[in-house]
Amino acid sequence: MTNTPISGANIRGAVDLSSLVRPAATAPGAAGSPAPTGGGVVRSSTDSTFTQVLELSSTVPVIVEFYGQGVEAALTTFVPQYGGRLVLVTVDATTNPQLAQAFQVQQVPTVAAVVGGRPVQLFTGTLTDPELREVMDQVLQLAAQNNVTGSIPVDTDAGVDAEPVEEPLPPHHQEAYDAIAIGDFATAIREYETAIVQNPRDSLAVAGLAQVSLLARLDSTIADTVRAAAAAAPDDVDAQLAVADLDVSGGHLEDAFARLLDLFPSLDAAGKNRVRARILDFFEIAGPDDERVGAARRRLTLLLY
Repeated sequence: MTNTPISGANIRGAVDLSSLVRPAATAPGAAGSPAPTGGGVVRSSTDSTFTQVLELSSTVPVIVEFYGQGVEAALTTFVPQYGGRLVLVTVDATTNPQLAQAFQVQQVPTVAAVVGGRPVQLFTGTLTDPELREVMDQVLQLAAQNNVTGSIPVDTDAGVDAEPVEEPLPPHHQEAYDAIAIGDFATAIREYETAIVQNPRDSLAVAGLAQVSLLARLDSTIADTVRAAAAAAPDDVDAQLAVADLDVSGGHLEDAFARLLDLFPSLDAAGKNRVRARILDFFEIAGPDDERVGAARRRLTLLLY
């Protein structure tokens, strides 16, 4: 690994890119040079498209990474961390000899910068993340000294940036998720209950417990039997709760609320407590922003008081 320090207010490029400013003329009637691939903070370029990279470098500093010969570009997840204040352009050195010669590429990876149309050699080989950050910060300082301080919106990227890394689930949530994946609802329930004991304000665990409890109660093979039993015994709490579960699983939340709230006034205290608890489970499953939850909550409140 070699590293070229960059400092000073003026850019003194160690290579000459003048031959790239005027690309070879196309044949009569042929289309002009294609644009570099990608439109965000990570792009690729070739001998025929690099002029547009030079133009871009007068707005935002451009990092150029040469790869090839079995070596992949390594900065595609690092440069996007600068939020559009740097652009990465990757170049396959094996298929773009003009660029490789202009940047004096002897091995890959080789990394350079282009600021205001002028090149700056950075390093060959690989660097640690702290070393990379130091180099990129120096590029930004040099760009600022030369009035190249623009940026590009990261969200204009056409899918070539690093994909966002999902936050890992808390341990008990992950255990519950894994258990649900194999149909072990009892284990998932225990994991969510443990998470709630540890943090009673864990709203995701509360919602997860309600959802997995619903799954545990459902069995599609007896759905028809459940509905038939409920129709035959409209005042039976167990039968009506079972049908309400089926309604929710099928996306008919409003039907479930109506069924249970219609039943509620005729029940004794124990039955009302059971129905109320099930309705609260449904609230968690649907979420507080669901309009059907708001309507059912208001009706339940009137029935309670």
